[in-house]
Amino acid sequence: MRTTALASTGLMMNTLESFAKPLTHTTQAGYSLLVFATNWGFNGSYDEFCAKAKAAGYDGCEIWWPGDATDRKKLLDALARHNLKIGFLYGNGEKDFARHEAQFNQFLSDAVAAKPVFINCHSGKDYFTADQKEKLIKHSITVSSQSGIPIYHETHRGRGLYAAPVTEELIKRVPGLRLTLDISHWCNVHESYLEDQAETIALALNRTDHIHARIGHPEGPQVNDPRAPEWDYAVKTHFAWWDKVVEEKKKAGKQMTFLTEFGPVDYMPALPYTRQPVADQWAINVYMMEVLRKRYS
Repeated sequence: MRTTALASTGLMMNTLESFAKPLTHTTQAGYSLLVFATNWGFNGSYDEFCAKAKAAGYDGCEIWWPGDATDRKKLLDALARHNLKIGFLYGNGEKDFARHEAQFNQFLSDAVAAKPVFINCHSGKDYFTADQKEKLIKHSITVSSQSGIPIYHETHRGRGLYAAPVTEELIKRVPGLRLTLDISHWCNVHESYLEDQAETIALALNRTDHIHARIGHPEGPQVNDPRAPEWDYAVKTHFAWWDKVVEEKKKAGKQMTFLTEFGPVDYMPALPYTRQPVADQWAINVYMMEVLRKRYS
């Protein structure tokens, strides 16, 4: 058993190393890479999380917008104390479009005043009409233009951009739409690695400015551990998509941002009866951050 375990570890490490090598893209002046940490699943304070993220080597944190002003001050103080950047994440569950829109617009007005690196929106609901989704996106483009803060819309299940063809329609409707690509969701939604939607994926990659670096598969939005050799094809497929986005940012001399977003239980598979996670969420996210730096810096 010891020999088998050692052999498996060696195979796993060889798989990891194949992605932790720099790509030889032409890089123009102005290109930069920023990698953000998620506090999803972290139970401590903002200050404790920021200290941990800084020690691990992250550039900043992507965190849900704190609606409470006191919490918001605690977050901003912690970020300043640890010299970390911030990207705000926002979405609301209001099913009535008028109320949803009012909350969304108020958030954008408040969030741009805090001067984040970017704002990432869980925009709308999957059942909103295309016209309603377009209205939210167009308003965000206006706010972004006026404030100078990039505003992205995430490809997320249950939200406006929950599926590839739905997103394609909105990209064609709204030329200014910019994406946060979390393509792990589309693997799940379409129960495939999207081989039959290559043109749509290429269109989405061209509109992507921010990436959520989680590895999905046809039966779920998160593999149990991307370091495990059985997920080699899934990892290679996601990196192939990400490579294309980064290549264009390097050629254009633009900023590229990532969030390492492997989540806790229930995104992370758990052992039955105990709900113990089958892998270490923090270790996986730090691993992803280190690989992204080696590959894309």
